[in-house]
Amino acid sequence: MSSKSGIEIIVKDNDVEQALKVLKRKIARDGLLKQLKTKRNYEKPSEKRKRKERESLRRIRKAMARRNKRANRR
Repeated sequence: MSSKSGIEIIVKDNDVEQALKVLKRKIARDGLLKQLKTKRNYEKPSEKRKRKERESLRRIRKAMARRNKRANRR
């Protein structure tokens, strides 16, 4: 049996709209749309570094906010 790669969606009871919602959610979670957008145009190495730094800072701030929110609940 060969291993599959990719995203698979099962359509139940001909509910294509629900299957599309699931597909969009999976694509967003995998970061595929974001990757396609970044590959659409050339990104200079300096711009790439700055973008990565901004994304990293945003993740750190978000994690700290979550941690503070949990700490305030206690």
